[in-house]
Amino acid sequence: MRLISTILALLLITTSTFAQNVTADINMTDAQRNAFRAEVRAYLIDNPGVIMEAIAVLEDRQEQAEAARDENLAQVNMDALINDGVSFVGGNPDGDITIIEFTDYRCGFCRRAHPEVAELISSDGNIRIITKEFPILGEQSMLASQFAVATMTIAGDKAYKQISDALIVLQSEVTPASLSSLASAFDLNADAIFAEMQSDATKLVLNNNRALGDKMQITGTPTFIFGDQIVRGYINLTQMRQIVEQERNKG
Repeated sequence: MRLISTILALLLITTSTFAQNVTADINMTDAQRNAFRAEVRAYLIDNPGVIMEAIAVLEDRQEQAEAARDENLAQVNMDALINDGVSFVGGNPDGDITIIEFTDYRCGFCRRAHPEVAELISSDGNIRIITKEFPILGEQSMLASQFAVATMTIAGDKAYKQISDALIVLQSEVTPASLSSLASAFDLNADAIFAEMQSDATKLVLNNNRALGDKMQITGTPTFIFGDQIVRGYINLTQMRQIVEQERNKG
């Protein structure tokens, strides 16, 4: 309520200034100018719906501008998004729709979205998903992503998927001990993975993902790219299906 009051006050000030500028250029007496300005102010106070309509128009224009910006960002960076040669590719590799997800294993909304993304991929059957490791929530996030990337290098895509699915639901702290336990659970060579975590190749993957995210103005996770549509933040399964349908209808 306080925000709306502030917006209304600012609009009244802006409109009052506009009225002053307009009347300054019109041949009016001082009394006529003052009366006109008072009438404009009174009208807006008596009809606040007009101001709210103006706010709605401004918000709609802002959303359209942001959508156009995001569409351009997705198109310009599409090759890096889908053809980096190192990101995990899941679902149907030949799917007619590609989803790219920037994710952080310690992100609560990423964890919330994870089963819904899995259900979308499983139930649709014609979606390719590309995972971009994007650790932005601190040391444990970085450690988890390094472990996942190194696992793929050492043991391949299947092992990466197992580890990735385990990390996104991990309730304990991400530590060398907890990661070693995960490796043992999937019969993986923990020593080899730990060594690979410190490699230049692993660092390059994560640095490139971060640089790509910066280019696309990605500041939070999860961030999804459906075709050329960027979705910043959590969305539920129903919303995902609606966006997939929109992308299919474009074709």
